[in-house]
Amino acid sequence: MEERPHSLAQAAGRSSDFSREPDSKRAAAPSMKAFAFLEAVANAQRPLSILDLSVLLNIPQPTAHRIVHMLVAEGLLVREPGSSRYGPGERLANFSLGLLAASVRSAPRQAILRELSEALGETCNFGVISGNDLVYLDRVESAWPFGLRFEAGSRVPLHCTSMGKLFLSHMPVETRRRLLNVRPLHAYTAATITDPAALTRELETIRKTGISTDNQEFLAGVVCVAVPVQTGSGAVVAALAVSAPVARMSLQQGLQHVPRLREAATKIQDTLSKAAPSKTTPAKPSSHSA
Repeated sequence: MEERPHSLAQAAGRSSDFSREPDSKRAAAPSMKAFAFLEAVANAQRPLSILDLSVLLNIPQPTAHRIVHMLVAEGLLVREPGSSRYGPGERLANFSLGLLAASVRSAPRQAILRELSEALGETCNFGVISGNDLVYLDRVESAWPFGLRFEAGSRVPLHCTSMGKLFLSHMPVETRRRLLNVRPLHAYTAATITDPAALTRELETIRKTGISTDNQEFLAGVVCVAVPVQTGSGAVVAALAVSAPVARMSLQQGLQHVPRLREAATKIQDTLSKAAPSKTTPAKPSSHSA
């Protein structure tokens, strides 16, 4: 019986022959392989199988199998129910969330949000998905004396918020089904969509238009309009929204802000792109590496 690896480094490097590599490279290689797996899964727009990862990273399947299962055990990857594919786990999602929240990029992001809020005269939000929730990473409140008070870091549901529905609309079907099956579609207001078929139809429309709305579905008397913040490949990494009491901004008025929202989303995307390290083509492992 094959001995089970006890660490990520052992899982990544046990079958490799690093004797020809310098000590520094030999020590770093297993960790970098594990990181390469996490990077591949995080950047993919769908769950990946072990075969996918093996081909993508040019690593033998037995080694890929060991690394994936160790990452699952660590909570960094999760197997999609009813399939042999893997996506980001809760621990990886929280790690990514923490990096984004603490990043130096938050300063220019705040400036863009503040400019947008002042131009629209309403509260503007920047959020990301974390586990089964939508998390506010940044928020600039309107100057109105009475408004919504959600602190950065607040968690809200996915199925009844504009930013949450935006993320749901861009998920693979199986991933979305898993998230929505975690708990019933709770009715927060009389307008909350609780029928899965109706919600699916709305998500299809959101995916086509790139515009998501919350028409008093989470909080009675409050409307929100959201657009995606995307990478160059089209992956949705965050969402940008404007929200206001319906007495001050109708849903139709909110939709008129979409051009400005998209302009701000592009600016935020540019800050993310500029801050990201330049990519170089990685060297392929030699034939004796695994």
